[in-house]
Amino acid sequence: MRRIKEVLRMHFLGGFVERQIALAAQLKKSTVHDYLVRAKQAGLAWDKAEQLNDDEIEKLLFPLADSAFAGKALPDWGNVHRELRRKGVTLELLWSEYREHHPMGYGYSRFCELYQQAAPRFDLSMRQIHRAGEKLFVDYSGLTIGIINKDTGEIMPAQVFVAVFGASNYTYAEATWTQTLPDWIGSHVRAFQFFGGVPVALVPDNLRSGVSKAWFYDPEINPTYQRMASHYQVAVLPTRARRPKDKAKVEVGVQVVQRWILARLRHAHSFSPCMRRIQPSGSSLKR
Repeated sequence: MRRIKEVLRMHFLGGFVERQIALAAQLKKSTVHDYLVRAKQAGLAWDKAEQLNDDEIEKLLFPLADSAFAGKALPDWGNVHRELRRKGVTLELLWSEYREHHPMGYGYSRFCELYQQAAPRFDLSMRQIHRAGEKLFVDYSGLTIGIINKDTGEIMPAQVFVAVFGASNYTYAEATWTQTLPDWIGSHVRAFQFFGGVPVALVPDNLRSGVSKAWFYDPEINPTYQRMASHYQVAVLPTRARRPKDKAKVEVGVQVVQRWILARLRHAHSFSPCMRRIQPSGSSLKR
């Protein structure tokens, strides 16, 4: 399935850039770009697309007599940009490899022009702007909390799940026995219930329960996690591996939970991992 409608929804309603949409929809960025270009040429806005099913949208964007893009496959500029960092690799070499796969593709001069237009989008670092209710950053605290077994007296570690809204820093935390998929999904559902709604997008770290394969540029989202997101109609935008700036909000949220909750409970005796939902907001705590 092309997932064109999902791409259009995230573009028009979520305002996400092509790279984010590609990660969430598990598509190539060039494919996302192609969909959006075709939608623009067809004059297809979300108010109309929302009324159509996937097959109707596909027929509208991919008519049988489509000649505008015939044989003009768009290169993956992200991959081109990465390959150029390797010693001895030139645009001419990458263009020749591109033409091997797409004999009717762009000529060398046009290939270079398109790359120059795309290049400014890469290797940028900027302050993230968060809109209210847009992104919910989720992760586990590195520290655990000890839970006492009533029958044996054994102290067992419980994992602490943390969810932080990007704009308000409004934070939800709870303890579960493990970081496995059932606990991971359950913590999300309870967080949604506590917040009284869902965000536009979830931003998880590359935890195995959320991301099956943590590839740097194209992580594979866990199927169950993806189905949960589809049920709640939210996008999943995994952070890039080894890029802590992508999840700065939840890193700070985890730090707040560790300092304001776990540190204060270090002498407490708990007999259940269901630590009544704890929601630190700013410098105050509500329980």
